[in-house]
Amino acid sequence: MKTLRIKNMVCPRCIMAVEKTLEDLGYDVNDVELGLVEFHDPILQEDRIKIEAKLVALGFEILDDKKSQTVERIKNQIIELVSKDMNDLTITLSEYLASKLQTEYHTLSSLFSTQESQTIEQYYILQKIEKVKELLVYDELTLSEIAYKMNYSSVGHLSNQFKKVTGLAPTHFKEVKISKEEVLQNTETK
Repeated sequence: MKTLRIKNMVCPRCIMAVEKTLEDLGYDVNDVELGLVEFHDPILQEDRIKIEAKLVALGFEILDDKKSQTVERIKNQIIELVSKDMNDLTITLSEYLASKLQTEYHTLSSLFSTQESQTIEQYYILQKIEKVKELLVYDELTLSEIAYKMNYSSVGHLSNQFKKVTGLAPTHFKEVKISKEEVLQNTETK
C-alpha cells in the first residue's frame, strides 16, 4: 500500500506532526495532507504496524474501512472549507462535498449521520462556530466582517447560531475571554 488514511488530522500542525513522525521513522513520504499520507514506495504490513503505534501515541488513528475513510474525508473537506475565505463559496455545502468526493450528497449524508450520530450540517455549523471563536479571540475583525467572511447572511444570523451552539452571544464570549486574560495577567504579576 502506498497511502494511509488517518483519523483526527484537523489542522496544519497535525500535518507537520505526522510528517515529522514519519521522517523520524525513516519513511520517504510523497505528500501529507489532512487525513492522508502518500508514500513514494509501498509500505509493508510490519511498517504499517510500526507507523500506527507512533501515530496512536499522538492521538491519530489509521482508518481501514471505507466508511470511516469516507467520513474522515467529509470532515477534512469541511475543515478545509471553513479555513478558507468562505464568502467566495458560490455553491451549497451539499454541491461542494458531492463535487469534492465524487459521490452523491444523499449517500454522503446518510453515511455521515449513521457513523457520527450528527448530520453533516451540524458538523459544519460546529466547525464554523469554532472558526468564529478563533476570529473573535484574534480581535482583528469586527463582528460584521466575521459574519461576511464566514458567509453568514447577517450579523444576527451569526449571533443566533453562535448563541445556540455556545450558550453565549459573540460579544459576551469576547468579554469573558478578555476577563480571563486579565485575571491570568494579574495572577502572573503578583
